[in-house]
Amino acid sequence: MPRMLDVSDDVRAEIGDEEADRLLAGDNAPGSYDCTSCRTQGDSDQERTSTVLFIGDETAVLAFAHATCLPSQIVQVTEEQLQGAVRSISGNAHAPAGEPEKAVPEQAVLGVTSGLVLISGELHPALVVEPTAPIVRPGSTGAGDDFLPLLIEQGFMPLSEITTVPPVLHGWSVLLAAGQLHAVLQPSSNGGSPVAWWQAHQPLQVTDSWRAAANKHQQVLMFAAPVGSIGRQPREDLLRSALDKAAANGKLVGSALPLAGT
Repeated sequence: MPRMLDVSDDVRAEIGDEEADRLLAGDNAPGSYDCTSCRTQGDSDQERTSTVLFIGDETAVLAFAHATCLPSQIVQVTEEQLQGAVRSISGNAHAPAGEPEKAVPEQAVLGVTSGLVLISGELHPALVVEPTAPIVRPGSTGAGDDFLPLLIEQGFMPLSEITTVPPVLHGWSVLLAAGQLHAVLQPSSNGGSPVAWWQAHQPLQVTDSWRAAANKHQQVLMFAAPVGSIGRQPREDLLRSALDKAAANGKLVGSALPLAGT
């Protein structure tokens, strides 16, 4: 039975027609694999599977994901992320012809919560991002948490309080399609199309009021805090209180991201 692989035009152009055709014929693709997005097992004989090509400065790695988790695409990463990854790729990924095999980079597990935030008497759509564990700098062997410094280097602003709308971070955007949240996009390192900084395993539903506010402002506020700073809050007033506390403790960054989609 032909394997149920999706190979996007971008991935095909990068790996070449011969390699792409071999994959589609089942010659080089695994039957079972660990999804590079959700980390659970998939089976390219039984379910649609996406080819995801990680490209560093010098190395490229082809991995596999459930089509329901990720579309077939190219993901730009740093060479340090490829070289410093420690996860085994056995049965999950292989390098295109002529390239040495490398480990697939571990992706940070980011919790994303949507809510409305009141600023200067007006409601703004917001996304609150908090990792489930400390984030270390790619290639680092330390045990610290570099989540906020990494975002500040990308242009996010440290916030000591939430009294005004943070400045727009150009090049980044929030992808909303058919009323669902799909991804937070960041600029590509090589100047090409934006790449996903965070992508939902499955599109996330947002409330009608949140979507209306996003369409009104044509931007979404993104706040980020280290693990343990915000937590899962069941109500928007509790979420706002947690944001204010994180800001007062110097553990909050934020920016306004243009809206992509509707």
